[in-house]
Amino acid sequence: MATAANPRVGIGTPLSRVDGVAKVTGQAKYAAEQKPADMLYGFIVSGGIARGRITEIDEAAARAVPGVVEVMTHRNRPSEAWFDRSHRDQVAPPGSPFRPLYDDVIHFSGQPVAVVLAETFEAARHAAALIEVRYAEEPHNTDFDRSLAEKFMPAKKRSTYHPPKNRGDAEKAFAAAPLKVEAEYRLATEHHNPMEMHATTVEWEGDGKITVHDKTQGSQNVQAYLSAVFGLSAKDVRVLNPYVGGGFGSGLRPQYNVHLAVQAALMLKRSVRVGLTRQQMFTHVHRPEAVQHVKLGAEADGRLSAIVNTATTATSRYENYMEDVVIWGLINYDCPNAAGDYMIAPADTATPGDMRAPGAATGMTLFEIAIDEMAVKAGVDPLAFRLLNYSAKDAMNDTEFTSKALREAYAAGAEAFGWQKRRPEPRSMRDGRELVGWGVATGMWDAMFSKTSARATLSANGHLEVASAGSDIGTGTYTVMTQVAADTLGLPPEQITARLGDSDLPASPVEGGSWMAASVGAAVQLACRSVGEALLKAAAKLEGRPLGKAGIEDVSFEGGRIVLKADPGVSVGFGEAMRAANLDRIEVEETASAGISGMISQMRKSRNTHSAVFAEVKVDEELGVVRVTRIVNAVAAGRIINPKTARSQILGGVVMGIGMALHEETFMDAKLGRFMNHNFAEYHVPVNADVDAIEVIFVDEPDPEVTPLGVKGLGEIGIVGTAAAIANAIWHATGKRVRSLPITIDALLD
Repeated sequence: MATAANPRVGIGTPLSRVDGVAKVTGQAKYAAEQKPADMLYGFIVSGGIARGRITEIDEAAARAVPGVVEVMTHRNRPSEAWFDRSHRDQVAPPGSPFRPLYDDVIHFSGQPVAVVLAETFEAARHAAALIEVRYAEEPHNTDFDRSLAEKFMPAKKRSTYHPPKNRGDAEKAFAAAPLKVEAEYRLATEHHNPMEMHATTVEWEGDGKITVHDKTQGSQNVQAYLSAVFGLSAKDVRVLNPYVGGGFGSGLRPQYNVHLAVQAALMLKRSVRVGLTRQQMFTHVHRPEAVQHVKLGAEADGRLSAIVNTATTATSRYENYMEDVVIWGLINYDCPNAAGDYMIAPADTATPGDMRAPGAATGMTLFEIAIDEMAVKAGVDPLAFRLLNYSAKDAMNDTEFTSKALREAYAAGAEAFGWQKRRPEPRSMRDGRELVGWGVATGMWDAMFSKTSARATLSANGHLEVASAGSDIGTGTYTVMTQVAADTLGLPPEQITARLGDSDLPASPVEGGSWMAASVGAAVQLACRSVGEALLKAAAKLEGRPLGKAGIEDVSFEGGRIVLKADPGVSVGFGEAMRAANLDRIEVEETASAGISGMISQMRKSRNTHSAVFAEVKVDEELGVVRVTRIVNAVAAGRIINPKTARSQILGGVVMGIGMALHEETFMDAKLGRFMNHNFAEYHVPVNADVDAIEVIFVDEPDPEVTPLGVKGLGEIGIVGTAAAIANAIWHATGKRVRSLPITIDALLD
């Protein structure tokens, strides 16, 4: 049993990552680190125009390079499925998915046009540089402002977007409002840039069977995609991704490297590795550029009377990618008249995709800058303004929340930050030569739950394995599974192994949207409870039945023993019970899903996480350099399984928010039709010198309704609102309202 020397480590314990040692010692192997025997190296040749057709590919010089085995192009690739439906993965937006090397048509700059396969990476790379591709170029457009002339709302069957529910007469109320704010807010294109670049290693097993090591956020999504595209039996395709070096949404969909690697393996019947360079990481998924027009009306006392929120984001020409951009302010603020409208603008680029908190990181962030402007217009403290217009219910859907502790988050964050010491006038606070500014913003995200299965296997030696096909993209899912299992069966973490990232394991959705901890955690809990029931049944076979007729509610599980609650001195060891029933293992698979009652509850109540973000900036008035010196992020996200890894998730989100506010911007050369700063030298992300004090506060928010474990998820909420708090602090420091992110030095210089 648990003792002071051997405390129970379960839900709520700050346990270090169980996969941490493997990662820091190099034992964890990633997709591009696998090296099966007789493996070929593939190097992708990226297209040089944004739109048109390939007229000629001169491969002669490349084929003459020693070690080159094949050059794969649209002219000699293996056959694949014709219909769009076969190329759609589980999270694909409506449209016609991109098909690498399918034909001679160029859809975007950097599109793969050939793959060189060679015995060494160096030979493949050298040969790829010798391939000459000629094109019939067609007019293209990659300029977002020009694309706005083509913006549209797709027909319902061509979109997965859920339009906002408008209320009242927002335009009329805005026209009559004593106080008005109307402005346009922008967010630049951003690229995910996880540390691990996308790569695939395909092991040729013979007889058409392959094992695919892929950098992905969903092994079963990739498995289903490959099976459909190449006409393979699912049992002949196994996808592994036990370790993922960051995702942020870039791995939700199968990227073109996995398609090309499998294509080459099937063509040559050999193992193949294909990886992207850092430059090629800028040729696929990205957060779309956005423009948001906000009109706010308020009474003289600052109470909101009108919200009009319209937005347009970029998409490709071949798919209609849309996010929930305009809904967040309509949900969060008490306002009788509110309306939202959203469109997409097509361009000759790759399809954008989900990037940490898609929709909210754009829409809520930009909206919170507008809210700050209205607070200033009304002469109300920015925090007091948000409390004045606080809505305890989902104002857009007119539904109750399962829980909303945002008021408590405001209070806890403000106290920790020292908000009461803020001077309201801009440029009124200084530290030597630097202007000091304090800003606040609200964060909001969905608390989602997805149907997920898990298997629990208890061996007679007391070791427990819990397994699911889900992914850990650095969020701590291995540790969450271990803690839930430890909490349910009372075993120490050292006796538990968590398995993830294998398409052969029990079914799981892709890892994204902050739903994995809630979903796989619930499945693990169910499976472990079933193991507990099996143990109790086995214990009944012991001579004398020491536990009597106790049911599952009459016992607890502690330290590898079944303990009678009514008399803790009476207990049975797991191994003892299993031997009595002649069992060498107990294996159970369970599925956690919302079910009918959960579906009804979801329709009746809104499920969201909330945060209050406070930021301090210091601005060098002469140089325009901004330093984010303090951030306090108070988060209301239901039950916290592991405070240590949970804090890390918020820290990571905040750092990405700093990048959104001050650094991250992918520049498009409209003439060439390609992103130009496609490297870490010119695509700026926050580094150690940019990150100062960050305090994370978790507000107590019990919520038995939101998900089976009361967990709301933390991967996304840390970024939402962070950039807005920084932008609002910059206004307070300088008196300059910058409405376009990132805020660079030139925007602050006179």
